[in-house]
Amino acid sequence: MGMRNHLSLFINFAKEGFDKSLLVAKFFCCLHVINTYFCTPALTYGPSMLPTLSLTGNLVLAERISPLLKKVAPGDVVLVRSPVVPGRIVTKRVIGMEGDRVSYVVDPKNSDRFETVLVPKGHIWIEGDNIYESNDSRKFGAVPYGLLEGRIFWRIWPPKDFGSLGRRAK
Repeated sequence: MGMRNHLSLFINFAKEGFDKSLLVAKFFCCLHVINTYFCTPALTYGPSMLPTLSLTGNLVLAERISPLLKKVAPGDVVLVRSPVVPGRIVTKRVIGMEGDRVSYVVDPKNSDRFETVLVPKGHIWIEGDNIYESNDSRKFGAVPYGLLEGRIFWRIWPPKDFGSLGRRAK
């Protein structure tokens, strides 16, 4: 009788462990789906988006639905897969959409010379808010819309800046 009791105890323990493991697996599956298709946290840092985002880092939320529905517009701050270093995600502001004419300062540190370009079909023009310290479309041209990863809509950290990251007027 003692052996049967131990076996029964082991089976109950194994069932409970399996049930808990299944619950954890479901949680991580839901988290993966939410992160991949709906909303993702991102850590932004660097000088290119000063003064909108801080140099030392901001924790932001980016939603992934607007890019899929083609609802990104000029003025939105977005996450974009870098066309120069594909493993890197950069944070920039959308300046122009396909068909827009965009004027920009070619080399802001050394001259005031402007150029105007027509954004090609299926592309967006992105720039950092700090034109003196940003590698953006002024350097590598318009970016394919398919490299758009998400639209930043909320700043979580630092706490003093907690809140919406709205669209900037043109």
